[in-house]
Amino acid sequence: MRLIKPNTSIDFVSYGKYAVIFSALLVLVTFVSFSMEKLTFGVDFTGGVVVEVGYPDAVPLEDVRGALAEGGYPDATVQHFGASDAVMIRLASEEGAESSEVSTQVMQALQGQNSQAELRRVEFVGPQVGDELVNKGGLALLYTVIAILIYVIVRFHWKLAAGAVTALVHDVLITLGVFSLFHLDFDLTVLAALLAVIGYSLNDTIVVYDRIRENFRRMRKATPAEVVNASINQTLARTLMTSGTTILTLLALFFLGGEIIHGFATALLIGVLIGTYSSIFVASALALRLDINSHDLFPPKEEDAEKAARATR
Repeated sequence: MRLIKPNTSIDFVSYGKYAVIFSALLVLVTFVSFSMEKLTFGVDFTGGVVVEVGYPDAVPLEDVRGALAEGGYPDATVQHFGASDAVMIRLASEEGAESSEVSTQVMQALQGQNSQAELRRVEFVGPQVGDELVNKGGLALLYTVIAILIYVIVRFHWKLAAGAVTALVHDVLITLGVFSLFHLDFDLTVLAALLAVIGYSLNDTIVVYDRIRENFRRMRKATPAEVVNASINQTLARTLMTSGTTILTLLALFFLGGEIIHGFATALLIGVLIGTYSSIFVASALALRLDINSHDLFPPKEEDAEKAARATR
């Protein structure tokens, strides 16, 4: 049983204008959200105290949150860490507060509810370290995009490179927009997920680009729009199969992996969905609008050399 029939012929190019409107709306919502809400940075970036507490038995997170709220920490982030009897607590930094004092007050609040709670680990992330992580994370994303731009230009053509980089920026912006719009914590695991989204989206796009280059060589009499449509249709089964199996894995991580990787799984789920969409409707469509053709990928001199090589065989 085939997921997509071999003779599938969907006119993706004709839906391009609707895709442009849809993507423009998503990007607009993202920028509006950034201007009003911004990102909710986690302790990794803002600085604060991370306290790991152990219990003899499984403990409900609601009980821990209630005890912390009564102790003066209503905004603490609480999640299971590795097992249901271990809890990680993240607290935003406060001026003049020492990490030892904070951890002592936290343990007093928790032991008032359960005397068997024990402190396992305390870590303090200063605001300066948080700012440095924000800067380095932004630079990591920027350098990745620049490296990808150079790679696609060298391997294909600048018109295809423009489409690929636009699709990557589009995917990252929309993923960040969802985190901003719904006030989801942005921490180092989410940053790692964004870098993974860039790699995943690029892989999908490169598969389509490879088929476009092949079809420009084979379909000499076809228009660029026909070549792009044929290429997307021919790689559609592979794209949907890869995305589908990846999404199933991420759903398992999201629902069964615990709160500690919710942000990571959420960012990847959004990124894979948007990346699949952009590899079909954004990357190739932009290259088509830039008037990509066979002469861009196979200059006349190269074509002549190929013909001469075939004639001597």
